[in-house]
Amino acid sequence: MTLPDFSNLSRYRIMWVWALFDLPVLTKIERKNATRFRNDLLDLGFQMVQFSVYLRHAYSKEKAEAIAVKVGTCVPESGHVQILFFTDRQYQLSQSFFGKKSRMPTQQKPDQLTLF
Repeated sequence: MTLPDFSNLSRYRIMWVWALFDLPVLTKIERKNATRFRNDLLDLGFQMVQFSVYLRHAYSKEKAEAIAVKVGTCVPESGHVQILFFTDRQYQLSQSFFGKKSRMPTQQKPDQLTLF
């Protein structure tokens, strides 16, 4: 297996793929389908940001688009999924806030590039 050439990575070329979705969960089958979709996202390398918001790193626009196509094949029949793309530079500017009563720690942004 040949690894991609990471020597020319730029914060303007590296992408973050966001999957935002709204899935019905009124029936047992709908809940099962929603759970399956969330597990599919995890299997594709996404991490949960919020219950219906998942995030994944991609080293290029082409890789990000390929990931989006894979997500599209997993969408339940009655679901709605939106894929957003951000460069690493744009993602660097994001901020997270928690209410004063919240005990949740500020989430650290993932490393720029993680190979597993």
